[in-house]
Amino acid sequence: MKYILPTAISFALLIFSPLAPLKAQKDGYEIKVNLENFNSDTLFFGYHFGSKQYIKDTVAIDPTTKEFVFKGDESLDCGIYLVIMPPDNNYFQLLIDDNEQHFSVKTDALNPVKAMKVKDSKENKLFYEYMNFLSLQGPKAQEINEKIKTAKDKKEDSAALEQSLKDINTDVVAYQKGIISKSDGLTSRIIKASMEIDVPEFGTDEESKKNRYYYIKKHWFDNIDLSDPCLLRSSVLQKKIDGYFKNLTPKHPDSIAISLDRVLKLAEPNEETYKYLLIKYLSEYAKSKIVGMDKVYVHLVKNYYKKGKAPWTDEEQLAKIIDDAEKLEPILIGKQAPEISIPELDIDSTLAVMKEENEHKRFKLKEKVALYDIDSLYTIVYIWSPDCGHCKKAMPKMIEVYDKYKDKGVAMYAICHRTYKDTPTCAEYIKNEEPGMLEWLNLNDPYFRSKYNVLYNVKSTPQLYILDHKKEIIMKRVGADQLGEVLEEIIANDKLKEQNK
Repeated sequence: MKYILPTAISFALLIFSPLAPLKAQKDGYEIKVNLENFNSDTLFFGYHFGSKQYIKDTVAIDPTTKEFVFKGDESLDCGIYLVIMPPDNNYFQLLIDDNEQHFSVKTDALNPVKAMKVKDSKENKLFYEYMNFLSLQGPKAQEINEKIKTAKDKKEDSAALEQSLKDINTDVVAYQKGIISKSDGLTSRIIKASMEIDVPEFGTDEESKKNRYYYIKKHWFDNIDLSDPCLLRSSVLQKKIDGYFKNLTPKHPDSIAISLDRVLKLAEPNEETYKYLLIKYLSEYAKSKIVGMDKVYVHLVKNYYKKGKAPWTDEEQLAKIIDDAEKLEPILIGKQAPEISIPELDIDSTLAVMKEENEHKRFKLKEKVALYDIDSLYTIVYIWSPDCGHCKKAMPKMIEVYDKYKDKGVAMYAICHRTYKDTPTCAEYIKNEEPGMLEWLNLNDPYFRSKYNVLYNVKSTPQLYILDHKKEIIMKRVGADQLGEVLEEIIANDKLKEQNK
């Protein structure tokens, strides 16, 4: 078991955070730890950073004093730190601000919260008084929850039990508010950051539910200052932001971009937190496998990196990031697909030329076909290669889907992504391996004169785009196994829109 705030209580007591730094009275830090019932001669000293934890130091026991002493010449950054006890890596937490970095603690490795004694740190004393109070309420709440569950299983009235649970919650909130009202110190701010916001009463009709949602979203960060540097070295910052995106932000790139702008604006006064969040989310949405989320990546690049709001990025890396976003932007969902005009592959002629014993073979291509000239309700732009394993695996399903939907207004604009010397492999594959492709419009631009590879940012195959009759991108990066389902949903939605006009 890791020693952290009790998890049985369900009213936002699971996380805690440090607060803004004060001026240190001494240089460096020195934290003495005396542990009973601990057999190892080594302790680790770690800290939270965003959503992760890191080890800062490892110390051996002093054979004379029987203490573990963590010390350094430079002061610690404020936050929540972890004293980690091998070999099981159970841990207890210490609050570090700039004003109290020279103190000692004595506790029992078997129950560090209950046995904790602190010297020369008022904040850690208060913090562990609070922790012990919660440790008493936790089992009570857990016991009542178990009784409520049993009562519901037996279809018994659990109203009295639920009231008892509310009473515990009331007591805890009153205790929390009592500390907050008496102090604006570190522990007080930790408690405030861990508390849920007060939400007024709303009705049960749909309009009231909507208003309640908007109220919570507006006030979600009321108890937390995201620009506080200490929050970065705690678990509360990332958990609070994660909750905002998970519970209050629609899973749509435009909504996510708006929420990110809000979070970054709140964090911006603290350069380190702002930098951490911007890098984190740029990386997350650059790697996202969710269709359409590349729009969030482009948004971050255009509005932050391109505007000089990421000054820590070196020029070469910045140029690559901006170039990548500029290539992605024209092929985002909702954009007009880039116009291209590509020669149709003359399969029979190419195969005939291959049989000639002529070292200067020239393979024929038909006339160019412009994408915008395809007159269909939907057009699938499919970029593939005959030596691509994923393409080969997907091809039978692609043919099956096309055969099913070709009479429903679906056209296939298939580009074999090969150079001139490899054009024969395109023809061979279609004719001999997947003759069902012969019904498609098969194209090949062996010299890339259309620049489709640049316009559609082709870094790998297969690439798939579904366009509507206006040639706007309505979906992309769909797997062959999901293509039929996606097309069915698109067609059904369009019919519904037509009916509602």
